[in-house]
Amino acid sequence: MEDKRNIQIIEWEHLDKKKFYVFGVAMTMMIRVSVYPFTLIRTRLQVQKGKSLYHGTFDAFIKILRADGVTGLYRGFLVNTFTLISGQCYVTTYELTRKFVADYSQSNTVKSLVAGGSASLVAQSITVPIDVVSQHLMMQRKGEKMGRFQVQGNPEGQGVVAFGQTKDIIRQILRADGLRGFYRGYVASLLTYIPNSAVWWPFYHFYAEQLSSLCPKECPHIVFQAISGPLAAATASILTNPMDVIRTRVQVEGKNSIILTFRQLMAEEGPWGLMKGLSARIISATPSTIVIVVGYESLKKLSLRPELVDSRHW
Repeated sequence: MEDKRNIQIIEWEHLDKKKFYVFGVAMTMMIRVSVYPFTLIRTRLQVQKGKSLYHGTFDAFIKILRADGVTGLYRGFLVNTFTLISGQCYVTTYELTRKFVADYSQSNTVKSLVAGGSASLVAQSITVPIDVVSQHLMMQRKGEKMGRFQVQGNPEGQGVVAFGQTKDIIRQILRADGLRGFYRGYVASLLTYIPNSAVWWPFYHFYAEQLSSLCPKECPHIVFQAISGPLAAATASILTNPMDVIRTRVQVEGKNSIILTFRQLMAEEGPWGLMKGLSARIISATPSTIVIVVGYESLKKLSLRPELVDSRHW
């Protein structure tokens, strides 16, 4: 009899693709709505000089809420939703690459490592222009200017609404840098997210396997998968946060050199500057990763081809 502690990974060929994409878009949208405020806070913490505006994640949350209300925590969100496209490209590339690598290696670590890195490469090529615009929108606030660009306000001091701000930022990027301005920080993004993704998947499966061996046979797989996701996210965040800080500064402050940005950060704030925004990143990653893992594993189960449903143990 099959040991129920053995985690059965649902591969690409096991899925009903139509269900997979329909459920996937809905799930991704719900996740983005729930974690976006912490993405905005992390970005501001990484860009600010020292602790000139915010003293930490909670302090930033309270100050933004007081100054701009709930909508202030969702600046740039409408633009950011276009990354739903890159999200679907990510999972498709991940699953197809796993299938391809399986022809050469049956090691789950190897498949996860290669597939995670490849998926991130494809996704970032689509995401970076969207990120550049949305990050500049995240920097818009009353009072002191945080980013390179400031949207034009009306007489009451309010910024132009909705996509008016987006158009304003796009025009300013085009005037300042041309089309290549939308790919500012592309290399830094690849150096951040390819390792992050390549590290996350192997650690996720590793933690899940370790927890599975410790848990009773009757324990549902989804429980230790939900625990493994945040553990893997925290591990990946700690390892890649220094590059994430540099990436954010390159994109928001318009810098052209990763090395010079690193040197300036070290000169101004020392090694601890490389850990800026880490707590916000982990805080946002923990609930989002639980939702992502539970959602993604559930999504794959819901999308499993009908003839395979009875052959699986969860």
